[in-house]
Amino acid sequence: MNNTKKIGGRGRPRTFDRDEALAKAQALFHLKGYDALSVADLTAAIGINPPSFYAAFGNKAALYAEALRLYEHEAGLDVESALAEGVPLEEGIASILQQAADAYVSGDAKGCMVIEGARSTVDPEAGAEVRSRLEASRRFIRDRIAARGSLQAELLADYLMMAMSGLSGSARNGLPLERLRVLAKMAADGAIQHIERK
Repeated sequence: MNNTKKIGGRGRPRTFDRDEALAKAQALFHLKGYDALSVADLTAAIGINPPSFYAAFGNKAALYAEALRLYEHEAGLDVESALAEGVPLEEGIASILQQAADAYVSGDAKGCMVIEGARSTVDPEAGAEVRSRLEASRRFIRDRIAARGSLQAELLADYLMMAMSGLSGSARNGLPLERLRVLAKMAADGAIQHIERK
């Protein structure tokens, strides 16, 4: 029997991985929403203390803004390719809505982080950030549709945002993928009826 007492190592602490911490925070914001999370929740999930949290990210709202950018980069819909020159506008619209149906049920957190954040975040700073990102998406869609020669770019962009919001909410409420895909096709068929070109 060995009675030798083991002494814990006193080496350097594990290096803080900011990218890994941001990814954990993004997943948590998507799953629970901004308002439901405290700084204590975030520091516990990330594995750092509050002073290190503030040094790394500034504050909770600043971290949320970074998490939204990460979400858009990693999980955002490929609107640019869907509405690229050479792709029929009808196909592009259908592609965006089918992408939304598929994306909004993938992973642990259902729905679109940006859409759900825009409708549920009460904090003024964080709410303004997420709504500005949602509006930027709407303008991008509108401009791409307008560049394709549609006279109804504003209306179609509004319609697509409404449809994606509905798909996101339905996914969040547990609607299965098969039914979301049917709804996405129905929504695309409705939008296509309003395409008018110069």
